[in-house]
Amino acid sequence: MAYSSLTEIQARKDELKTGIQQESDHITDLWHGLTASQQSGSKGELIAGLVSNSITAIDGFLLVRKLMKSYSHIFGRKKRK
Repeated sequence: MAYSSLTEIQARKDELKTGIQQESDHITDLWHGLTASQQSGSKGELIAGLVSNSITAIDGFLLVRKLMKSYSHIFGRKKRK
């Protein structure tokens, strides 16, 4: 897009700044929605959440262990014989 004056450039700059700010606010809202702790309604839901989080943590640990074993040469560790 061709601009013929400084006022057009300034107007476009203001439009872009407003758009970026709106997108930033939207992303912030989504991030807070993901990271906010959810209140459990009952004891069963609390236990189900704990079990789910525990399984996720164990799965993550096993994945890291497997990757470290397979790619230990990248991290400067020698393989055990």
